[in-house]
Amino acid sequence: MEYLKLSPELQTRFPGLDAQIVRFHDITVKREDPILEEYKLEVFKETQEKWEIEKLRDDPEFRAYRDFFWKLGIDPTKNRPAAEALIRRVLRDKPIPKINTWVDVYNLVSITTAIPIASFDVDLVDGTPLMREARSGEEFLGIGMKKPVTLSGGEAVIQDDERLIAIYPYRDADYSKVNKNTKNVLMLMCGAPGITKKKLNEAADVAKKVLPRFCGGTVE
Repeated sequence: MEYLKLSPELQTRFPGLDAQIVRFHDITVKREDPILEEYKLEVFKETQEKWEIEKLRDDPEFRAYRDFFWKLGIDPTKNRPAAEALIRRVLRDKPIPKINTWVDVYNLVSITTAIPIASFDVDLVDGTPLMREARSGEEFLGIGMKKPVTLSGGEAVIQDDERLIAIYPYRDADYSKVNKNTKNVLMLMCGAPGITKKKLNEAADVAKKVLPRFCGGTVE
């Protein structure tokens, strides 16, 4: 198993923080897939049978992510951890965003496993990614943002050799996002202090089974 490299400062600040890496090669990304839409309905039904929205806040794993967000200076009631936000949408019978087959499938994996997931077009990433603390004044342009945000410093960010590719664990950079031309992907199963490596590994196993089913390719 491969895990994202963390800076010593971030490791000291957040003992037990891990993000597991899964690499996919030669995938095919499409706008949509009718069979995928059928699978979505299966996942939604299973999710509504598994969870009760009133009890999500008391689940220890969701609490671990919310506590992590608070320590990063992020209000998790306004910017919810990705998996929890998706599950809440399903429980409220609200549609999840349709982006492309790759993103749509890993959102379903996130719903199934309750683990936030990030994906990067590895051919657009320079060098080996590193998670570290942001420096005050650094700029970041996330997916869907019209202009960069200026970071305060202390946020958990992921960089390649040239620039930031994510504010961890909730916003990915626009330039390295997976699109219809993507062939090779670096995926992160995003952990937090209190989330075990076993839990991340179980989520990775689900991703390795489900994503090739709809997007082809091979898993490293």
